Amino acid sequence: MSLPFSRTLLASALALTGLIGSAQADTAPAPHNVILFVADGLRHGIVTEQTAPSLYRLMRGGVAFSNSHSMFPTFTMANASAIATGHYLGDTGNFSNTIYTGAQALPVAKGSVTPFLEADPVLGDMDERFSGNYLNEETLLALAREAGYSTAAIGKLGPTLAMDHTDRGQNTIIIDDSTGKPVGVPLPETIQKLLTANGLPVEAPTRGANGSAGNAKTPGTLAANVNQQAFFVSAASTAVLPYFKSQGKPFVLVFWSRDPDGSQHNQGDSLLSLAPGINGPTSLAAVRNVDNNLATLLASLKSLGLDGSTDVVVTADHGFSTISKQSETSPAAQQSYGDVPARLLPPGFLGLDLARALQLPLADPDRGNAPVADGSHPAGGNALIGQDPQNPSVVVASNGGSDLVYLPGADRQAMAQKVIDALLAQDYTSGLFVDESLGRFPGTLPLSAIGMQGSAITPVPAIVVNFKSFHVDHNPACPTWLTCVAEVADTGLQQGQGMHGSFSRADTFNFTAAYGPSFKSGYVDRMPVSNADVGQTVAQIMKLPMVAKQKGTLAGRVMTEALQGGREQPFQRHQAISAPAANGLKTIVHYQSVGSVHYFDVGGFAGRTAGLDAQGRAEHLDDGAAQEAQGRKAR
Repeated sequence: MSLPFSRTLLASALALTGLIGSAQADTAPAPHNVILFVADGLRHGIVTEQTAPSLYRLMRGGVAFSNSHSMFPTFTMANASAIATGHYLGDTGNFSNTIYTGAQALPVAKGSVTPFLEADPVLGDMDERFSGNYLNEETLLALAREAGYSTAAIGKLGPTLAMDHTDRGQNTIIIDDSTGKPVGVPLPETIQKLLTANGLPVEAPTRGANGSAGNAKTPGTLAANVNQQAFFVSAASTAVLPYFKSQGKPFVLVFWSRDPDGSQHNQGDSLLSLAPGINGPTSLAAVRNVDNNLATLLASLKSLGLDGSTDVVVTADHGFSTISKQSETSPAAQQSYGDVPARLLPPGFLGLDLARALQLPLADPDRGNAPVADGSHPAGGNALIGQDPQNPSVVVASNGGSDLVYLPGADRQAMAQKVIDALLAQDYTSGLFVDESLGRFPGTLPLSAIGMQGSAITPVPAIVVNFKSFHVDHNPACPTWLTCVAEVADTGLQQGQGMHGSFSRADTFNFTAAYGPSFKSGYVDRMPVSNADVGQTVAQIMKLPMVAKQKGTLAGRVMTEALQGGREQPFQRHQAISAPAANGLKTIVHYQSVGSVHYFDVGGFAGRTAGLDAQGRAEHLDDGAAQEAQGRKAR
């Protein structure tokens, strides 16, 4: 809905902040420039005038998306693939941050078949392994540079390169954690000289204290990722943007902020305690850090005279939750480990429990396939289960709030039933999704029901396991219901730190906003949108042939209702419910649709996923709209 104040008054009010000038000018030339600003792990409900004033002003002045969605599994690289290509995971094959790549190990991933994808060399190996483009779809930046745009991606290691991973810095400027290091993507000499001229190093700084996760006895970081991101935003504002202006061509710049994600993961405010969890001072400092980065970029646009011709789209790859390591049913939680508090789940608990249930040996793919002895756990949580780790019967790719299970062995259907039976017996499981080629299993839904079965060329998981999540109702730091959710997580981080990946609405509800000459002003978009829609919409603004180049059909839509002259479209709410398992459990998914495009709100077992009540009904799906209305009323 549009607000009853004039476009001119709005632009004048924003100009007074010194952050956003005349971005709404009707005379802006076409095609527009685009800054795609990704605030990794930014929850919708955490953005207020007090916590993030620049984000708040941009959201209020432009388009506020009150019904936004992350892709499930709600991980960074999965959603980076959706943002970059405009496609769902069933087409991109980037199913999580850690996936199974097949029987042949990746040398650059220490010989593991379950590599962590947030690394430049790993992405290079993935492309080499899978036909030169492991995502199997063209990215925004690849299409933009082919169309003559100036292109750059700056920020967090992994998703930054994923924006144009096949180019590897030949044409698109890539600046990430590995810049200037032997494993990094080469930086053009022109940009190196500009960095030096502005007093910046040509090698990216480390995260410093922010990179410390601590352990079960020592709290993690108490510092936001200020220094590293100051380098990234300075590189963007003092070198890359001025260079783009000098080229006289339209440009697209992706800025991927590690905060608040990195700080929320590693924060030391809540060691072993669910409160305050990710709502403590370190996490709030990280929210303010990313807000300051956005303010710097907006100020740079204004000083360069680019604000009137540049659209700024802000999104987050996923929401966030506090880690729980509690289970009453897990055999792994009953064992003793030197680095895990008593009766808490160890890293790799899913692999440990499945190996026990299947009565098969367990090996660690991240330790040269070494056997995992009693009283120990896999180093990274990943697991090879079977008599021969070179030819495992079951592979577990550990990720956090959800895990992927692959079945590369023989008689996959029979093994799938055994794995499903074992998972249904655990209190930490909340929803199972199965490769439809294996058939239907009571208590589960097919991967196709959540957009995970398409034209992907990477191995498709046999089973996606969602973990339990719940509201922390005793947390006094809770600003909104969905900002105080905990989830069981298969991770080396500690209870009380931060994680994502689950199918709770806390993790699927990401922050999204847009501002600029292409977008409406003072508009609340209540239609469902997703990160795939962000990719499709930016392509439309840039007049890029994304649809013409697509291979798969699991694509998002253009958010036309948010664009100048666009109209709202009808949307519907639905639910999918599996047949009950023998113990009565049913996987339930609540989703919305605009035409043939689906948006997945929440999924799991009734009462075991935040956003699903004890009867399996959806809760808090309208929290975003309520928050927007409250904010508007308070103006």
